[in-house]
Formats: sequence, C-alpha cells, structure tokens
Amino acid sequence: MKTILKSASIFPQMVELRRTFHRNPELAFEEKETAETIIKELRRLDIPFDYAGVGSGVIGRIEGGDKDSPTVALRADMDALPGTENTGLPFASQNPGKMHACGHDGHMAMLLGAAALLKADPPPGNVVLIFQPAEERGGGAKVVMASGALAEVDAIFGGHVTRHYQVGEIMVASGTITAHSDGFTIRVKGKGGHGARPHEAVDAVVVTGLLIMAVQTLVSREINPAYPSVITIGQVEAGSAGNVIAEQATLSGTIRTTNLAVREHIIEGLKRIAKAVGALHNAYVEVDIRKGYPPVINTEKETEIARQTTLKVLGKSGLATMDHPSMGGEDFAYYLQQIPGCYVRFGACYPGCEQIPLHSPSFDFDEEALKVGAAFFDQVARDAICKIAAARSVEYTKKR
Repeated sequence: MKTILKSASIFPQMVELRRTFHRNPELAFEEKETAETIIKELRRLDIPFDYAGVGSGVIGRIEGGDKDSPTVALRADMDALPGTENTGLPFASQNPGKMHACGHDGHMAMLLGAAALLKADPPPGNVVLIFQPAEERGGGAKVVMASGALAEVDAIFGGHVTRHYQVGEIMVASGTITAHSDGFTIRVKGKGGHGARPHEAVDAVVVTGLLIMAVQTLVSREINPAYPSVITIGQVEAGSAGNVIAEQATLSGTIRTTNLAVREHIIEGLKRIAKAVGALHNAYVEVDIRKGYPPVINTEKETEIARQTTLKVLGKSGLATMDHPSMGGEDFAYYLQQIPGCYVRFGACYPGCEQIPLHSPSFDFDEEALKVGAAFFDQVARDAICKIAAARSVEYTKKR
C-alpha cells in the first residue's frame, strides 16, 4: 500500500493490540479480558468510558464540542468464535476451542487506533466509541441500544475486514448489503424398529432424506432468481445403530434472504414441505423458526459521507463497489434501524488467503489493513460531524 496514512505512526501499537486480542479470544457475552484490555488502552489515552460489566459494551466518549454539537458513533465488535485455530501464528489463540476467526480482533485495534487519532486532535463534535459484545451470537447491538448510550447519536459507522478486497481498498455501498438471517430446526418423529423389518416402522432417516432434497427446491423452483436466497441444512442427527430404524431425527439450518416477501415465502414453504413429507410417510414433522438478524441497510447520505471519506483517505483506486449483497448476517443492522449510518468492508487479503473464508480455523488477515481501518474511522467521524453541522446550519437559516 503506497498511500501514507495518518495512522501509520500508531501502527505498531495497533498490531500489538490486535495480537493481544487474538491470543485471548472470548465468546459472546463472555468478553471479560477483552473489555479489560480495551479499558486499559482508553485509560492510557485519557478517554472517559462507561462499562456495566461482562456482557455489556465498553462505550468511550471523545468530546470535541458542546452537548448541541453533532455526535457520531463508531463501532467495533469484541467476541470470538468457537473453534480450534490452526493458523500456526506465533500469537495464536491460547484459549482452547476459541479463536478470532472473523477479524473482530482487528476491528477493535482499528477503533482504538482511531480513538488515539481523535483524542490527539478532537473534531468539532462528539464521538462515541462502541466496543460491542456478542455480534456472532445473541445480537449484542441490541444490548448497546437498550443501554441508552446512543440516545444522542446522529450517525453511526462500522466495518468488517474481508478477503474479497485488497489492502488499500474499502467497499462502500448504499442500500441492502447483508442478508436477513434466520435459523431453523426440523424435528422428525417416526416409529423405530428392526432394520430387517422396515414394514413395521416409520423410518425417520428416509423422511429426513426427502426433506433435505425437497427443501432445496424452495429456492431453485419457487423464488425469483433476481432475489438472492439461500437455504442450508448444516446439521443432521439421527439413529443409534446401523441395524436399527431411527425413530427420530433432527435437522438444523439457516435461511438467508434479501427481500421480506421472499423471506416469508421460504419460511411458509419450509413448513408446507415439512407437513407434506410427514403426511406422505405417516411421520410427525415439526418446524421451529428462529428469527435472526435483519439485513444491514445503509442510508444514502451516510453512505455518501463514507464514500467521500474513502476517496479522501485512499484516492479513487481505494474505493471499491459491491455487485450484490453478502448473504452473511450482521447485527449492525439493529443500529441502522434507529440511526442513519453506513457499514463498509475493509480489504485485508494477503497473497494466499483468497481461498480462506471467514470463520475458518485457518483465517487470518493482512495487518496492514489496520492502518486503513483506523484512518477511515478517524476521518469519517470528522467528515460526518462537519456534514451534519452544515446541514443543521442550513435548516436553521431556512427557519429564520
């Protein structure tokens, strides 16, 4: 990356912070040591904060104006994922069965880097620094919202590292950028029996096999291809022995959609197919839908601010676009339901990482992306404050 960024001077500190987080991953709503590390750094920077304890967010505040000045929020997520790391990194996870496989360690380091830059040269407004728990599971964004910490926030910005773009690129797009994510469980109850006498039983495994294939026709034959949709059955449990006809089976999966009508059609279709397959084989089939995160929908004005910030920080070559929404889920959506804002993607791919997806036990990213993320967060807060203040001034003049 040839561009010399303002954040380059604090790059070593960001790397150290990122690796500290990486060594000590903690799962959703368990981010005790992670929060302590963040608080230690905020204290070093002399940034006041609020923290209600494990399971809540760490909320830092940089005041560059009075209470009537614009307030912009910047968000990073704290939690890690269950999984055994196999990256071989010298700073690999020291907590068995847990790892930062989604880059949240980097997000925290970026935001702490931006905090240092904003503290050293406060903008003419206020900045709220959100270190949020439980993005991966449990919707920690709702916890932050319920705390009242964002009551006065005028705009919010967040981002995520990705291997789909190179370091020195930021993807900025308006509208829908992630999918609505729902989970489901299908329980099949048949009649167990001896493997040699299938006529005396109702085979839950056979019913399950039919369900797996039939459910896939919902997207392939009932949904308009113009609306991206995915149904994945990722877990199947059935049977106790090779010569015993299974009486029960359980299937678990996920539904990803980008259109509300399509989402409702798939959910109802899933129930319809389950009922029909159960009736066909004289089995009882029950469907349980777990509502997940809504889609992330970036607002137009804030997206344009993020776009102009990216051009300012990285130049024209650093601004990337998105051809279609990601089918991943992201609880940043909850903020955007109440606060205008924009969620971006930070290019973080290094040579060889192109085929290593998020959530993989081999996941890692190019730490040079920390410079980009910190520089973006610092500048977008400044730009948003100025834009909001200017808009208020125009509105005030019109009312006079």
